Amino acid sequence: MAHDAPQATGPSKLVIRNIGLILSGALEKPILDGDTIVAENGKITAIGRFKDCNIEGATTIVDANGTTVAPGLIDSHVHPVAGDWTPRQNQINWIDSYLHGGVTTMISAGEVHMPGRPRDVVGLKAMAVFAQRAFWTLRPGGVKVHAGAPVIECEMVEEDFKEMAANGVKLLGEVGLGGVKDGPTARKMVGWARKYGIQSTIHTGGPSIPGSGLIDKDVVLEADTDVVGHINGGHTALPDDQIRCICEGCKRGLELVHNGNERSALFTLRTAREMGDLHRVILGTDAPAGSGVQPLGILRMVSMLSSLGELPAEIAFCLATGNTARMRELDCGLIEVGRSADFVIMDKAQHSPGKNILESVQLGDLPGIGMTIIDGIVRTQRSRNTPPAGKVPEVVAK
Repeated sequence: MAHDAPQATGPSKLVIRNIGLILSGALEKPILDGDTIVAENGKITAIGRFKDCNIEGATTIVDANGTTVAPGLIDSHVHPVAGDWTPRQNQINWIDSYLHGGVTTMISAGEVHMPGRPRDVVGLKAMAVFAQRAFWTLRPGGVKVHAGAPVIECEMVEEDFKEMAANGVKLLGEVGLGGVKDGPTARKMVGWARKYGIQSTIHTGGPSIPGSGLIDKDVVLEADTDVVGHINGGHTALPDDQIRCICEGCKRGLELVHNGNERSALFTLRTAREMGDLHRVILGTDAPAGSGVQPLGILRMVSMLSSLGELPAEIAFCLATGNTARMRELDCGLIEVGRSADFVIMDKAQHSPGKNILESVQLGDLPGIGMTIIDGIVRTQRSRNTPPAGKVPEVVAK
């Protein structure tokens, strides 16, 4: 099992130099001018030209060798259980494998695969607090797993949400995977969650696991969760007219997942773009699931939406980084001063017909990952999962 990666034991200063392209993660300015990023004690302190940056006292220097630096990818929809193990596929080190796919942050949509998952109120609250505490203490490979997302049941009262929030719970699992499946009850409980600072998401579409059921547009719109979970189905999507109705009927997050209907994902993307609402679109995998574990799931979504959805690659990367960070109120996902120094360093894959990484992604190819960095600490170098990159970064001083 992958254990907690080493943390900085003293003051640290990271310098990434010789960058060929900086992807910001921000829709309003997806490409930044500069060839150097400096981070101190895990936070970005400077972005610009090497000659203008203070690199004195650097504890780690990375030569990007002309490659692309982007914010670490964020998976907005995962189902962790305990450590780096998933009983759904009986697989170990799946989170570490996602790190090799560029994912540095994960958001739990509920620890629903826990064997014997309790459904009583006392048990589900206890499990949520346990998961939140456990995953913030143990970070497999350094990945930040925001967990502790209880699946709500009809017997819950407002005091339960207040208690969970006071104990650090900040997320709800997918509404609809437990006993609450109707709009009025869901809306009441989502309101209680929001009152105490707990963010919510909802299962959308046909049933996925035993105990789940159809959640259609009427329930989604009435529940008014912060995120419309897998609007493209997990796996079974709603009809196009219902998806459009959801897009037009609320202003909440529209989550597209790898373990969903790809045609419906493209339909949602087109609809959001027509509405001028690309900022609402975020990406997840909805894994582990029956389809397995997809370490490259977020990269594959970026490539699919860019190539088949005719979305510029630099914009597609924003859906997997800055959009999610802003919607989920995270301090990562954007390359800007003050944010967490979480990066993925990439280049176009060897022999891709694209002239550069952006063109290769828009042609449908996956980039090759040469390094991941979390909190200013190098976590992986050449990815064991992506195609080999044309150029790779290297640590030149430490």
